[in-house]
Amino acid sequence: MQTKAALIQLNASDDPVSNLPVTQGFMREAAAGGARFILTPEVTNCLSSSRVHQNAVLQHQDDDLTLRGLRETAADLGIWLLIGSLALKTGDADGRFANRSFMIGPDGGIRAWYDKIHMFDVDVSPTETYRESDGYRPGDRAVVADTDFGRVGMTICYDVRFPYLHRTLADHGATILTAPAAFSPVTGAAHWEPLLRARAIETGCYVLAPGQCGSHDSHNGKTRKTHGHSIAISPWGEVLAEAGDQPCVSFVDLDTSAVTEARRKVPSLTHTRKFSGP
Repeated sequence: MQTKAALIQLNASDDPVSNLPVTQGFMREAAAGGARFILTPEVTNCLSSSRVHQNAVLQHQDDDLTLRGLRETAADLGIWLLIGSLALKTGDADGRFANRSFMIGPDGGIRAWYDKIHMFDVDVSPTETYRESDGYRPGDRAVVADTDFGRVGMTICYDVRFPYLHRTLADHGATILTAPAAFSPVTGAAHWEPLLRARAIETGCYVLAPGQCGSHDSHNGKTRKTHGHSIAISPWGEVLAEAGDQPCVSFVDLDTSAVTEARRKVPSLTHTRKFSGP
């Protein structure tokens, strides 16, 4: 089966109200270009480093204006939509948010959702540190979504560094892996493409990774930068499409026979062996 997909690259602000029509505009552009499967980046609704501001503008899932608006647009266009993720309130006692990805069907219905499992708690440099777990609770469930063009394994950003998650998704039937991101420019320049190519090669899956790009100002006065370079990788590890560092739409043709062929050549998914520890 063949399907045209489109990766939307955004430069989201910390204002969900202003971000929504921008995302919807790119969705319409993607659909006009023939895409049946459209993907947006991580934190499509609000990219902010201020928890105070997030508490003021974020909503619970049932009330979220971005989720509602994007579902309506997906239904209007009759397309499948992977909302890379939304930052959402959870009602948890510690006040932490969810970083949640959604698969939306052509009828606008939520077909699956996934909470980011691995938290980006790193010290990239003396001046660039991240503690995602301070603001977000980690998920604990791997998710494969059924679509009419194949099974889609859902991940988010930092998850890309954990091969066992992607192997589990492939073992449960995924032929496409999604990796929406808001990647750091430093780690992005060094690791973005090789990590995504490795996940494709290891699993024989397509890997689709729409990203945030550019500079993002927050109400606390801090500016965050993201890597961009949204990318689509074939099951053989080839780069099929890659964006630059500006908001845009990138198209890629998917063909399930490429998954079959890659796995026929190197059937590593069937070669798993148990072993004892060192």
